[in-house]
Amino acid sequence: MKAMKDMSDIPAIMTEIGRRAKAAAAELAFTPPARKTEALEAAAEAVWARRAEIVEANKQDLAFGRDKGLSDAMMDRLLLTEERIKGIVDGLRAIAGQEDPVGKVIAEWDQPSGLHIQRVRTPLGVVGVIYESRPNVTADAGALCLKSGNAVILRGGSESFHSSRAIHDCLVEGLRKAGLPEDSIQLVPTRDRAAVSALLTMTDYVDVIVPRGGKGLVGLVQREARVPVFAHLEGIVHIYIDPSADPVKALSVVMNAKTRRTGICGAAECLLIHRDAVDTIGQGVIRALVEAGVEVRADEALQAIAGTAQATEADWGCEYLDKIIAAKVVEDEDAAIAHIRQFGSDHTDCILAEDEAAIDRFVERVDSAIVMVNASTQFADGGEFGMGAEIGIATGKMHARGPVGAEQLTSFKYVVRADGAVRG
Repeated sequence: MKAMKDMSDIPAIMTEIGRRAKAAAAELAFTPPARKTEALEAAAEAVWARRAEIVEANKQDLAFGRDKGLSDAMMDRLLLTEERIKGIVDGLRAIAGQEDPVGKVIAEWDQPSGLHIQRVRTPLGVVGVIYESRPNVTADAGALCLKSGNAVILRGGSESFHSSRAIHDCLVEGLRKAGLPEDSIQLVPTRDRAAVSALLTMTDYVDVIVPRGGKGLVGLVQREARVPVFAHLEGIVHIYIDPSADPVKALSVVMNAKTRRTGICGAAECLLIHRDAVDTIGQGVIRALVEAGVEVRADEALQAIAGTAQATEADWGCEYLDKIIAAKVVEDEDAAIAHIRQFGSDHTDCILAEDEAAIDRFVERVDSAIVMVNASTQFADGGEFGMGAEIGIATGKMHARGPVGAEQLTSFKYVVRADGAVRG
């Protein structure tokens, strides 16, 4: 992005960023797919070539995070290793290889009046992404917006300031090599929180806001934004164990869903066990969790299991993002579904079962953005869904839901063709 001299005038800086983004979006809307792919491939090459530089930038952010007293989970989100940088490169290449959604005909039909009507995918325009400690979001969000023909304004967290800037430089290098507007992917050049407030109210320039972060950030965005928001507030993820569940599968799935990475939104936070499965599968799963160092906050029916702690009402509907899980016995499947409806966050919920009728009932009646069957909830991720990456997960019911990839970053228009048709 071109230099901005006066960093103290945040409204002026953000207005200029918005103006440039809107101009870039107008050009991206009709950019050929091959050029977008070229930019993403070049960006991937730049990230890998400059990985040592990115790691050094990340060290500055880690030091800042330690001084700020970030939790272990937040520090883990912030950390970039060579392996994680390779993941960023793979994500950029995967997005580059995705089918371009822009211009795709979703539906078409003819009317007796002589009209031929097509519903065609179009970019949203300008996307604002506000995120906290994960610097990889810089690459994921930038790439997905470019792929879907949108310009993007990235506002990374103060914790990831240096890492995000190093990754952003690589994205701009890709744009430059493909001859695309460098303003297509802009990074807000200040840690000043006033930039967030400005971005949330830029109705003349921004078409949608996507927050990536904790409850505090998302709540702030949802309260203050004057443009539409794609977001989830919390990942209160449930796993229901049916009596028909396979014990080996259940143990493997629950352990992965809770312990693989505890600080992500797809981590399991509550275990619901059918009363007929308590003395068999339930006992084994809870003992394994305890042995793995997970604090199991159990209801009265499960407290006889050694190593569990007593659950309170506050544990139902709690997102721990830590090695803690709530556990509760339910009378039947409908009681599990009722619990999820009351305490869930419409993010991701799972059933472990072999009984097809039980599975069908759960899938039909649990209206979360993602409903898993015999699969770890840690698969709640756009990359794992084959989208290359995700800009976030949305739990709303308007427009975008679940992992938001390039296709969900588009809208549509109607193209109507005729041969001189007039309306009678």
